[in-house]
Amino acid sequence: MKEFILKNVDEMRVWAREFADSLSAPVVVALHGDLGMGKSEIARAIIQKLRGENTVVPSPTFTIVQSYDGISHFDLYRVEDASELTEIGLEYAMANDIVLIEWPDIAEHMLPENTIHIFISEYNNGRKIIIK
Repeated sequence: MKEFILKNVDEMRVWAREFADSLSAPVVVALHGDLGMGKSEIARAIIQKLRGENTVVPSPTFTIVQSYDGISHFDLYRVEDASELTEIGLEYAMANDIVLIEWPDIAEHMLPENTIHIFISEYNNGRKIIIK
């Protein structure tokens, strides 16, 4: 377990870019945290570090998944039934891509044992990141 205290969004972006350097496919990163904690911001920084700073990274809240040449970014907030996870390509992505999952709880039963879990919480007007 590792813990990081980040003072602001800029520090969180720097941390996420550095973390991105440790990722190679296939790997799953589960992003846990309440609304507004920075899950999408971390995913965006990782994707832009690995696919170019000019990569447009919209939140997949409504599309559920966005793909970036070997990186799959899932937002499972609106998924109501775990059977939908296969339909949206989660299993395929987990076997082949760097997979970033926001709101991963509904997929917990299918996440690989070596999934990297990142827990984001508020801390002194900044953020605390715990990696398990």
